[in-house]
Amino acid sequence: MKRVVITGAGTINALGGNVPNTLEAMREGRCGIGQLQFHDVERLAVQIGAQVQGFAPETLFNRQQMSLYDRFTMFTLIAAREAIAQSGLEFSGALAARSGVVLGNSGGGMTTLDENYRSVYEEGKNRVHPFVVPKLMNNAAASHVSMEFNLKGPSFTVASACASSNHAMAQAFQMVHGGVAPVMVTGGSESMLCFGGVKAWEGLRVMSKDACRPFSATRNGMVQGEGAGIFVFEEYDHARARGAEIFAEVAGFAMSSDAADIVMPSKQGAARAIKGALDDARINSEDVGYINAHGTGTAANDKTECAAVSDVFGPHADKLMISSTKSMHGHLIGGTGAVELLACIMALRDGIIAPTIGYEEPDPECALDVVPNEAREADVNVALSNAFAFGGLNAVIALKKAP
Repeated sequence: MKRVVITGAGTINALGGNVPNTLEAMREGRCGIGQLQFHDVERLAVQIGAQVQGFAPETLFNRQQMSLYDRFTMFTLIAAREAIAQSGLEFSGALAARSGVVLGNSGGGMTTLDENYRSVYEEGKNRVHPFVVPKLMNNAAASHVSMEFNLKGPSFTVASACASSNHAMAQAFQMVHGGVAPVMVTGGSESMLCFGGVKAWEGLRVMSKDACRPFSATRNGMVQGEGAGIFVFEEYDHARARGAEIFAEVAGFAMSSDAADIVMPSKQGAARAIKGALDDARINSEDVGYINAHGTGTAANDKTECAAVSDVFGPHADKLMISSTKSMHGHLIGGTGAVELLACIMALRDGIIAPTIGYEEPDPECALDVVPNEAREADVNVALSNAFAFGGLNAVIALKKAP
């Protein structure tokens, strides 16, 4: 089996338009959550979110491209360009034929849906743009990444709600690990911040109207975000032979299904995924220094996740650092695990633990070291990234410091 390393990373999200700016914001504990700006926002009960501000797609894409790309596809391509440029790879010949792209996404072209429903139902128009379907389909971003970078190997999209990115990256890891592909471009994206997208989530009554405060006793719900995180997963020997910079090693992963409830999380399901990732990576629980938590800021998720961590790690749970960067960049739903993987890379490569900001008051049911409000310096050799989705779908990725 092949060792798998990360040789490129790219992002655009509410904290920054690239990886360096995003990591700087995480180090500073900066909040990207603010007042939403889009049509009919005043009709919403929830009017905050982690929106990408000042986004000017016309400076990055031509008119023909913009007619084909939903906002989530644009975010994906921007992040992919950064990641692949960072990797130094050019895809041609045999490398192009075997390399592919697996991305996570949950809502597809939500802004395209919103705009066209408005056009048909509110404005009474009888025709829509002929490219509406190619823009809104969940696999649009993966397809456009494969076309722009000549990736002719396995290419598809995974949709598993809030675990989509972690499931996608797990599939990419498995393909490189098993020798199916020497390189896979992977990660995820989402853009649900439009009237219809937020209105649908309001109905669940899990959204905060003021802030995301994971693990704090005063937490009152999640806050949506948008953006993308994209990575280049590569065979270690292939990367070493060409002298590539290595961000981290992908050591293992595990998936589980609660098989219990469509929205309420299960401690047992989460614990099985965490334990499975450690087993797959052949890592002792005592070696883990940092966990990037799913940490949505809802009462049920936070206490369930902390209970699962305590069950798996036992006494070592008290020595772990566990933080939720959703407090800064919001919950990107299908894209969230990809942006959160950046915090794991920062912990392993730079020795900086991203904080859980907005923390106000301890909760006895979340009595772990949640790195409250300020980043911390620490020497970390192993990190986990948790993702626990509606539908009871869990995916945990284990990373090691670069070899």
